[in-house]
Amino acid sequence: MNFFVPKNIVLISGDILITFISAYAGVFLRLYGSFDSPLLQYFPFLPKAITFSVFIIFTCFLLDLYDIEKGSGRKETFLKILFAGLFTAVALAALYYFVPFLQIGRGIFFLALCISILLQSMWHIGHSLFLRLPVVAKRVLILGTGPIAKTMGKILRANNNGLALSGYVNCSDEPVHVPVHYVVGNGEGLLAIALKEKAQKIVVSLSERRGTFPVREVLDCKLQGIEIIDGPSFYEQLTGKLLIENMNPSHLIFSDGFRMTMFRRYIKRMFDIITATVGIVFSLPFLVIIPVLIKLDSGGRVLFKQERVGEGEKIFRIFKFRTMVDGAEKDTGPVWSQSGDSRVTTVGKLLRKTRLDEIPQLFNVIRGDMSFIGPRPERPFFVESLKKQIHYYSERHCLKPGITGWAQVRYEYGDSIEDAIEKMRYDLYYIKYQSFSLDLLIVLDTIKVVLFGGGGR
Repeated sequence: MNFFVPKNIVLISGDILITFISAYAGVFLRLYGSFDSPLLQYFPFLPKAITFSVFIIFTCFLLDLYDIEKGSGRKETFLKILFAGLFTAVALAALYYFVPFLQIGRGIFFLALCISILLQSMWHIGHSLFLRLPVVAKRVLILGTGPIAKTMGKILRANNNGLALSGYVNCSDEPVHVPVHYVVGNGEGLLAIALKEKAQKIVVSLSERRGTFPVREVLDCKLQGIEIIDGPSFYEQLTGKLLIENMNPSHLIFSDGFRMTMFRRYIKRMFDIITATVGIVFSLPFLVIIPVLIKLDSGGRVLFKQERVGEGEKIFRIFKFRTMVDGAEKDTGPVWSQSGDSRVTTVGKLLRKTRLDEIPQLFNVIRGDMSFIGPRPERPFFVESLKKQIHYYSERHCLKPGITGWAQVRYEYGDSIEDAIEKMRYDLYYIKYQSFSLDLLIVLDTIKVVLFGGGGR
C-alpha cells in the first residue's frame, strides 16, 4: 500500500480537518450556537477533539479508505465511512469507560459523528472525482503490446481511480493486440519515452520476458523515480482479483501475501465463534418463520444436507434451508443451478436472493467445518472436475470455506466453468491479502446483499 504519497496526504489532511470541525460543530449545535460555555475553552476540549479525530482516521486507515488506486464506488465509500463512524462510536465508548476525562457528552458526540460522516463522504467522493481529471490523474505507460498489455489497458480505462493511460511501448517482436494509435515511441529508449509521455508509472505487461525484457532501461526508469509494477500486481490493485491465466508458481511463492500465521488463525476462529453466536441469536425469528414458509410452499424437508469440500479438501456436511423441490437431483445427478431454474421453489427464490437459506451454516461455523468468511464450499463432484480445468484450484482449500466471502459479494452466482474461473480469481485474492480490513469490507458488502439482494439465484 502506497500510503505516504502526496495525494494520500491531501486526503488524510482533509479528514483530519473535517473531524476537528465536526467535533467543535457538535458542541456549537448542542449549545444552540453559544460559545460562552466553558466546555469550549481551548485546553479542556482539545484533547477530546484530538481523540475523536485520531480514532476516526485510524478506522478509515483500517478500511483502506486512503488507498486511492484501489478505487471505490460512491456507495462503497459511503458504507466504509459509515462503518468507520459506527466502529469509532463503539471504540470510544469503551475508552470513555476507562478514561472519563476524554468523554464527550452523548448529544454532542452524536451530532459530531453525523456531521463527520456527512462531510467525509462529500470530501472523499469529491476528491475521487477531482483525481479523474486528465490534468491530475497519474499517467501510466504499459510496457508491451500483446494480450496481457491489452488486458491491462482495458481495465485501466474501465477504472476511474486517478490513473490515465499514456500509451503502450513495443519493445519485442510480440504481435500487436492493442489499438495502434495508442502505441508510443519511435525507437527511443524506454526512459526517453516515459519522460516524453510524462509517465509516473510503468506496468510491465510482456507476454514473454525471456530474451526481451529490457532490464537496463527499466532500471533507469526506476532510478529516475518512475514507479515500476508488473502486470499481475497492477491487475490485482485495480480489480480485487488475481490474473490466474498468466500466473506462474513463482508469483505465488515470491509475491507478498499468502501468509496465514497461527495468531491470524486464532483471531479468525474467535471472530467466527462470536459472529456465529451473535448471528444465531439474531436469526432466531427466521429459524421459526422460514421452516413454516417452506412447509406451506412445498412441503417436504426443511433442512437440506449436502457434502461439501472443506479445508485441506476434507469432506463435511453442510446445512441449508431447502430452496429446491424435494429430490431435485434424483434423476439428473449433480448439475449446475441455471438462471430461472424451475427446481427452485417460490420461497426458495426469496431465500436465495437474500441469502437467508444460509442461516443454518452458522452451526457449521460453530462446529469448525466452516469460517464466517472464506471461499464458497463446493461439492466434491464439481471440485474434481474444476481441478482438471482450472490452474491452482486446489489452493482455495488452504482455508476453511465461508458462509460469505470476497467472491460471493463481488460476483454473481455462477453456473459455468467461466464463472468458476472468475470466482477463483477473487478467492485467490482473498487468500493472498486476507486482513482485518478486507474482512470488514466483506461483512459490509454481505449486509448490503442481504438488504438489497444480489448474487443469489
